[in-house]
Amino acid sequence: MIRMSKMTDYGIVLMVGLARAGSARTARQLAHETELPLSTVAKVLKSLNRNGFLQSTRGAQGGYSLLRSADRIRIADLIEALEGPIALTECSSAPGDGQCSHEQTCPVRAPWVQINSAVKNALADISLSDMSAPSFRTLEVER
Repeated sequence: MIRMSKMTDYGIVLMVGLARAGSARTARQLAHETELPLSTVAKVLKSLNRNGFLQSTRGAQGGYSLLRSADRIRIADLIEALEGPIALTECSSAPGDGQCSHEQTCPVRAPWVQINSAVKNALADISLSDMSAPSFRTLEVER
């Protein structure tokens, strides 16, 4: 099964919460609003802050807020910041880096690279603003 970690999932949940709020939120407020453990929220917010998605402000009106507008934050970028490169297989993360001894002769390497690219592009097409919309638009998938 291909699955991102809970921390990445929580990071996207928190970012959607911040986008919907439209104003700074403390870790405690976000933990309450999302029903996630405060310690987890604090850890994820610090990571998002370090990775350039959030700004933190101290003081009575302080908290975390988006560093740039939600329509300029791509879901693929969030996943890569929290999870690392989006890669379904070893060779699709960095083709030609020699991580796999079968890379040069593998009969399915090219299709996996193409599939990985499609997944990454699909995630890059979705913004935090899209995810934050009250009724997330249904993406048309060609089959």
